[in-house]
Amino acid sequence: MLGSTGSIGTSTVDLLRRMPDEIEVRALVGGRNVALLAEQARELKAGLAVIHDEELHDELKSRLAGSGVRTAAGRQAVIEAGAMEADWTMAAITGAAGLEPTLAAARNGRSVALANKEALVCAGDVMLRVVAEAGAKLLPVDSEHNAIAQSLGGNDMEAVEKIILTASGGPFRQSTLEEMRAATPEKALRHPTWSMGAKITIDSASMANKGLEVIEAARLFGLTEDRIDVLVHPQSVVHGLVQFRDGSLVSQMGSADMRIPIAHTLAWPRRMETPCERLNLAAYGQLTFEAPDEVRFAPLRLARQVLRAGGAAPAVFSAANEVAVEAFLNRRIGFLGIGETIDAALQAMTENPELTTLDEVLAWDARGRALAEEHILRTSGRLRNDVSETILHA
Repeated sequence: MLGSTGSIGTSTVDLLRRMPDEIEVRALVGGRNVALLAEQARELKAGLAVIHDEELHDELKSRLAGSGVRTAAGRQAVIEAGAMEADWTMAAITGAAGLEPTLAAARNGRSVALANKEALVCAGDVMLRVVAEAGAKLLPVDSEHNAIAQSLGGNDMEAVEKIILTASGGPFRQSTLEEMRAATPEKALRHPTWSMGAKITIDSASMANKGLEVIEAARLFGLTEDRIDVLVHPQSVVHGLVQFRDGSLVSQMGSADMRIPIAHTLAWPRRMETPCERLNLAAYGQLTFEAPDEVRFAPLRLARQVLRAGGAAPAVFSAANEVAVEAFLNRRIGFLGIGETIDAALQAMTENPELTTLDEVLAWDARGRALAEEHILRTSGRLRNDVSETILHA
C-alpha cells in the first residue's frame, strides 16, 4: 500500500482489517504520520513499514520494536516498496511524489489500484507504456473513473459515444466570484459531501480535481476531450455515466464512501462485502444535475485546454496546481489565485514537447512548480503593496 496513512489509505486499511485470513500485507508506505503507520503495520502484520520522511525512521523503529515488522525510510525506500512483488498494489501517494513508486508497482505486471491522478496526468504516455509492456492491470479508484469502468459492463469502447463524470460542485457551487475571491482555507475545506485530505478537498472546491479527472479519463479510456463531459451533481449519488451509441445511458450509483470503489478494485473481478451504507433513493426524493461554470471554476477550463494541447502542458498544469493549493492553504494567495497561478504557469511555457521518459516528466514537473512559484511571488508582492496602499488611504 503506497500512501496508507492518507484518506484513501485509511479507507483501504478498514477493508483489509476485515479480511485478515485472506490477504498478506507485504508493505505499508506512509508520509509523516509515523504513529498511524506503526499502528497500521502492527494491526495488519505487515512485512515492511516505510516512512517517507527519513528523520522519522528512528521513531518508527521504536514504535515497531518487537513486532517483527521491518522498517525503512526515504524516497528510495518508498520506490523499492512499490517494486515489491505483490498481487495488488494501492497507489495512493498524492502528487508527483507518487510517480516513481507507482511506475515501480506497474512493472510487476499485476493489479495496480490507481488513486494517484498525477501518474496519468503528468506521465500518461510513460505510465501506459510501462503497463502495456508489463501486462499490468490498471484499476481506477477515483469514484468517477471507477464508476465509468463499472458502467461499461465489459463493452468495447467503440460502443461508447461519450462518458460523463459527475462533480459535487464543492462548497462554492452557488457562490459568486466575489465570495470565492474572499474565501478562506477553512471555508474551502468544508466539503458538503465527501471526507477527504486537504489537497483533494481544495481541488474539489476549485474543480481542479475534475480537470485532472478529465485528463485521467482520456488516458484510462482512450477518449478525446470532446467525448468527456462533466455534470455537477450535488447529491453525489451518481458517480459516473456512459452514453452508448444506441442512446442508452448507464450509470453507477452508491453512497459517498470511497470504500466502495476501493473494494471494487480489491476484489476485482469479483465483488466483496463492505460495511458501507446502502443507498436509499427514496430518502433523497430527487437528484439534480447542472452544467459546470468554467468561468468561476477556471481550472476545469484550463484542464480541457491542456488535454487538447498535450505534450508537457498536463504536467505543468498538475505541478502548478499543487504549488497553488499549498500557497492557498498557507494564505499566500487567495482562492481564485489557484486558477490564476495555473493559467500563468501555462502562459509562461515557451515550448511544449512530448514527454517520453520519467526524467522528462520530472523535469517538466519541476519547471511547472518554478513557473507557479514565480507567479505567486510576483502576485503576493503586488497584493502586499495593494494592502499597504489601502491602509494608507484609509
